[in-house]
Amino acid sequence: MSTDTEAFAKLAELRRSIDNFDAALIHILAERFRVTKAVGALKASANLPPSDPTREADQIVRLRELARSADLDPDFAEKFLEFVIREVIQHHKQAASK
Repeated sequence: MSTDTEAFAKLAELRRSIDNFDAALIHILAERFRVTKAVGALKASANLPPSDPTREADQIVRLRELARSADLDPDFAEKFLEFVIREVIQHHKQAASK
């Protein structure tokens, strides 16, 4: 087997792993959003605000620490969580307006 053939075979194997992780991430995010949708409905029915800055700050601290322990860039983890939180708050605002 030539070096190029070995490299392409290894690349294909690594890409299959990436594809599997991407699929898992999508399914995990879908489950997370199903739960946050229920949170939004509960908040709306109880007239609670769509966002909870204390909870959000606590989550950022927690996720940054998890990222460090997993050898993932904590800044990346925080940006990702902030993106998710913004989307969740938008969903909660929509639930409150119904």
